[in-house]
Amino acid sequence: MPEWLVPLGRRAKPKDWAENLKPDHPAPPCDQAIPDELARAIRKTQEAILAMQNKEEGYWCADLKADTTIDSDTIMLYNFLGRGNSVKIRKIANHILKEQLPCGGWPIFRNGPADISATVKAYWALKFAGHSLHEPCLAAARRRIKELGGIHKVNTYTKFYMAVFGQYDWRGVPTIPPEIMLFPKWFYFNVYEMSSWTRAIVVPLSIVWSYQPAIPCPPHAVLDELFPDSRRYIALEEALPPHKFLSWTKFFLLWDEGLKAMEGRGGHWIRLWALRLAEDWMLKRLEDSDGLGAIYPGILNCILAMKCLGYPDTDPRLMGQLEELEKLELSYKDYSQWQPCRSPVWDTAICVIALAESGLSRDDAALTASARWLLSKEIRIAGDWKVTNPSGPVGGWAFEFNNAHYADIDDAAMVMLALRHVHLDEHRAHGREKACLRGLNWLLSMQSSTGGWAAFDKENTKVILTKIPFADHNAIIDPPDADITGRVLEFLGYIGYDKSYPAVARAVRFLQREQEADGSWFGRWGVNYIYGTWQVLRGLAAIDEDMEQDYVRRAAAWLESVQLPDGGWGETCATYHDDSLKGKGPATPSQTAWAIMGLMAAGIYDESVTRGVEYLLKTQREDGTWDESECTGTGFPKVFYLEYTMYRNYFPLHALGVYQSALRES
Repeated sequence: MPEWLVPLGRRAKPKDWAENLKPDHPAPPCDQAIPDELARAIRKTQEAILAMQNKEEGYWCADLKADTTIDSDTIMLYNFLGRGNSVKIRKIANHILKEQLPCGGWPIFRNGPADISATVKAYWALKFAGHSLHEPCLAAARRRIKELGGIHKVNTYTKFYMAVFGQYDWRGVPTIPPEIMLFPKWFYFNVYEMSSWTRAIVVPLSIVWSYQPAIPCPPHAVLDELFPDSRRYIALEEALPPHKFLSWTKFFLLWDEGLKAMEGRGGHWIRLWALRLAEDWMLKRLEDSDGLGAIYPGILNCILAMKCLGYPDTDPRLMGQLEELEKLELSYKDYSQWQPCRSPVWDTAICVIALAESGLSRDDAALTASARWLLSKEIRIAGDWKVTNPSGPVGGWAFEFNNAHYADIDDAAMVMLALRHVHLDEHRAHGREKACLRGLNWLLSMQSSTGGWAAFDKENTKVILTKIPFADHNAIIDPPDADITGRVLEFLGYIGYDKSYPAVARAVRFLQREQEADGSWFGRWGVNYIYGTWQVLRGLAAIDEDMEQDYVRRAAAWLESVQLPDGGWGETCATYHDDSLKGKGPATPSQTAWAIMGLMAAGIYDESVTRGVEYLLKTQREDGTWDESECTGTGFPKVFYLEYTMYRNYFPLHALGVYQSALRES
């Protein structure tokens, strides 16, 4: 029997774990009156969130927004497909123009500085859309591109797409040979040593690399004016940051040079074999999925690869990917933008938790419908995680509507945290218990050797792979992180686990090692240290950790130290570039909610919490929602950020609900 089922001979699960999946009985009446302003704010937000629910199926799915890079990529793709005259291109271009900064560039997060890759992509997209290089918007963009180091400073995927249209020489693009598919799973480097999202991006790109298509670029979209001289590429070594001669970066650069020299040589059958493996890998992962990886880059690159392989426009597999891409469009009156993916499972789970913990009846129809929908989304097939966890059981949930090959640990924990809040009839309650048993066993099996949990994979930690030239999206591996580990502990704690269980004890030691010197924790999937610290404190409280310990007090003290004069908390994506900026930024409702809940988890109910609650009450809109001016979600640190448009509503509701419960218990 696997170790995770019977850790060190102990019962794998607490005796009452299944009973703890059922919602608590209603709290008895108490003498402590709830302030009218607090009760009114909670009620208004509950009503606002309930109004956003899909009443037919029971889920929530808010708009998920990002920067303009994927809008620019959509215009590029339309031209690749011969649809350069599509009426949609003008609407996408309108959105790109809307996001241009006064300096002429485009950022990768709200209120951030101009980014070279985003700016070059936007410039090119506007030229594709018919804007003249003499227009003020493009003249300003050219100046900013030059100030940012020029066109050669763009990232790998930007160079890749430019090369497809002959605007960048393939010799300056990092090599992604399809022969990587030939490496067996036991080999030190194979595709499963890369993160799940990197696989979805890179495997189809390896097909594109092998064909190196040369799509004619419309004359009005050529980029000659962006090049400082006649060269249409620079050596990769010039494009990378300074590095030593004896380094992994230099090693991989030499490999890249060797691979380029070998291109077109050797046995043709090897390339054909590799291409077939890459194609089969890609097609297999389109099953039960909203596109490859259910993410925009995977879908886009899959379409490029299919066209390179000769798929006709009428091929149902190609048409299916195009349909999935179109589902990501957010269309408004005057402009359109694209989502990086959709987030129904994530949004639904958090809405259920926020509504239940803020006092909505546990048998409310909205909650029971949501629980039924979440149970229907359980994953019952083995995904890519099985490669590094062959003995692990099947279970869990994904982020999107359908993404069966990529159950993720964060969503699985969040869904099970939500399901325990809902009263269900006996039949469905039994189904919940079985689903959560499968999910629990899967979570335990996915714990890494360091004690933490990652997002999608186990032991995906080979740091030297970050030195590969095409790894400049800054997320080629998926190591364990503090925020997900904290959430898993929260679920385990609520069903009866504590530090007497080896899995929990190892996780706590992992968190103690990961803690920053000032007491905070890094947030991988949310911005940033406020997010990580909140998650860890919630997890520690749930497993009945002694919250008077020094490392916990330091975390709480850090949260209090970064509270803003207006009572809120805020932190920007710039903290991923410069950690001296941690805890600094305009207050946001979501980050304020995280900080409030983090402090309360640490047992602190002092003036800082009261001021935080007052901030949420005074900034709430009349309709029960909040405005949020910053990105508080993270895709790839330093590269890609997310605006979850319901974070500003359901997290404050959750925080106010926890505060209301604390008042009742005081």
